[in-house]
Amino acid sequence: MNTDLDDFRAMARTFCEKELAPHQERWAEQKQVDRDLWNRAGEVGLLCLSIPEEYGGGGGTFAHEAVLLEEQTAAGDSCWGVALHNAIVAHYVLAYGTEQQKHAWLPRLASGEWVGAIAMTEPGTGSDLQNIATRARREGAEYVVSGSKTFITNGAQADFVLVAAKTDAEAGAQGVSLVAVETAREGFSRGRVLEKVGMKGQDTAELNFSEVRVPATNLLGEVEGQGFVQLMQQLPQERLLIGITSVAVMEKALEETLAYTKERTAFGRPVFNFQNTRFTLAEAATEARVCRVFLDDCIAKHLEGALDVQTVAMLKWWTSDRAMRVVDQCVQMHGGYGYMAEYPIARMWTDQRVQRIYGGTNEIMKEIISRTI
Repeated sequence: MNTDLDDFRAMARTFCEKELAPHQERWAEQKQVDRDLWNRAGEVGLLCLSIPEEYGGGGGTFAHEAVLLEEQTAAGDSCWGVALHNAIVAHYVLAYGTEQQKHAWLPRLASGEWVGAIAMTEPGTGSDLQNIATRARREGAEYVVSGSKTFITNGAQADFVLVAAKTDAEAGAQGVSLVAVETAREGFSRGRVLEKVGMKGQDTAELNFSEVRVPATNLLGEVEGQGFVQLMQQLPQERLLIGITSVAVMEKALEETLAYTKERTAFGRPVFNFQNTRFTLAEAATEARVCRVFLDDCIAKHLEGALDVQTVAMLKWWTSDRAMRVVDQCVQMHGGYGYMAEYPIARMWTDQRVQRIYGGTNEIMKEIISRTI
């Protein structure tokens, strides 16, 4: 942290408390945030924070993305898919796009004119990205994209989707490419907005591509077949984002539970005064502190360009696993009220569970780690 990040944190906190916190129940009912939230965020400079100013971004670093995500979590919001928009979709374009693509696409993402999504997962593939069935067939000056995707964050509102597709069906991982699809194009359609156990206000949708024609210049990268490498290079940043959310959730859960146990009484004294409560929270606080130190070290390394794939895999599985454990203990400390949806701790419990699954399951993380030990 520095003065600039402190000032940014204050601004991000104000925005999150005003624009996110009051709308959680309504957004959960409609399964998505209000579309104009993206425009308001663009107006105050909260979109594409770590994208250079020459492309319409904020000119900041990943540290700005981390601060925003922490403040979003502290405000109790799990609905707004801004981390994916800012630190994933925009960074694929920044890292692999041509100058023409960057100047054409990034300003629209930064202003909120476009909402971004990335479509990797398919109904039958899960984490097995090299065996995707979606195809992008080259016909002259166009690609024809056909296939279906599922579990797509921001899918219901997306205007711009990076689609993982096979440009060579026989080449395995070397046949995967990323092709940008503007959702206004003919042949694109949205399926269901999925009903999830948690994160109910974050739109997660099915997307369908039926002979969608896009210019060949929408290929991300200089040549076909670079998609799998691009995905492997960018997934560590996505996993770091999951670590940030997990640690922030742990800290928020502890804050909520400390306040609750000190106010709630049982058998004539505050719940906090029971030894079991104090010991349980002492353990949870230690878990959170250890995870925070690990996370901060990873962020520092990432800012220096020194965070390796194995370490961020360790971070992703460890923090998401520990956070679920800590939040579960905090639910227990709330008693029956911990199971009531109106209590923030209950929403944290259901929201946190998916962190062990997406971004590559924790079992996949252990597979990655095991290759280096």
